[in-house]
Amino acid sequence: MSIQNTTSSSIIFLLTGVPGLEDFHTWISIPFCFLYITALSGNSLILFAIVTQPSLHQPMYYFLSMLSTTDLGLSISTLVTMLAIFWFDARKISFNACLSQMFFIQLFTVMESSVLLAMSFDRLVAISNPLRYASILTDLKIAQIGVAIITRGTLILIPVQVLLKRLSFCHSHVLHHSYCFHPDVMKLPCTDTRINSAAAVVQLITTAGVDSIFILLSYLLIIKTVLSIASPEERKKAFSTCISHIGAVAVFYIPLISLSFVHRFGKWAPLYVHTLIANAYLLVPPVMNPIIYSMKTKQIRRAVLKVLHPSATKN
Repeated sequence: MSIQNTTSSSIIFLLTGVPGLEDFHTWISIPFCFLYITALSGNSLILFAIVTQPSLHQPMYYFLSMLSTTDLGLSISTLVTMLAIFWFDARKISFNACLSQMFFIQLFTVMESSVLLAMSFDRLVAISNPLRYASILTDLKIAQIGVAIITRGTLILIPVQVLLKRLSFCHSHVLHHSYCFHPDVMKLPCTDTRINSAAAVVQLITTAGVDSIFILLSYLLIIKTVLSIASPEERKKAFSTCISHIGAVAVFYIPLISLSFVHRFGKWAPLYVHTLIANAYLLVPPVMNPIIYSMKTKQIRRAVLKVLHPSATKN
């Protein structure tokens, strides 16, 4: 579909579900719907358990509540457009709506990366300085970290959003994903996008790039501290408190790296491969994080069971 030079304010984009598999959208919607239900119910349950169980009013679980909030945000940001395409073939989205969706997807992604970094600092303090843990990570300090995470994400993304508003589009307005994905939108303008691309790279490096380095440094310090503990039993107990966080880091960064790799080097791959990996990048963390923390953290597992079965005994 060829369209003449058009200002961004009047653009209507056409989203695509899974390119090449349009005839199977109804069937494809079944697993996606299941994943959304799992993500929304799992993270809501974790949040409810943390809010209602006094035993979980501790720094580690406050950070976990932040993680669940960002996961809910990621899921809700794409839920409507994705299922609308699969169920009703509702593909149209205005430029401003597309811009808003991109902003919230990127914001919650940046926030998730920041929360994972904060959680690695939490584990470092808990293992390296357990006697001062409560005095270092006070409720006020955690609230300040939460505000800083939101502020950081918003300020980093504003330039990217402003630069998108200046573009005009004269090529096809068809997007190859079921939500507005920044690299996908950047293929369509007929104006120079080098500044936009540079801003996107800076945003990625200063968020996920920097966060991943500091998470790695945190774990190097954690490993150093754990190895200095004389008792093998104590070493095992100390490191076991990090297992859930390591799993959360893995389910966030592996899809992110896979998506970046496919977009940069996967020209050979069919479009539906790009789309499925892009969907996994947004759906895997919200689905897996509640499962990981429920399975690997006894306190969370017991609190969730208590919410589901209030009459159950502590055992």
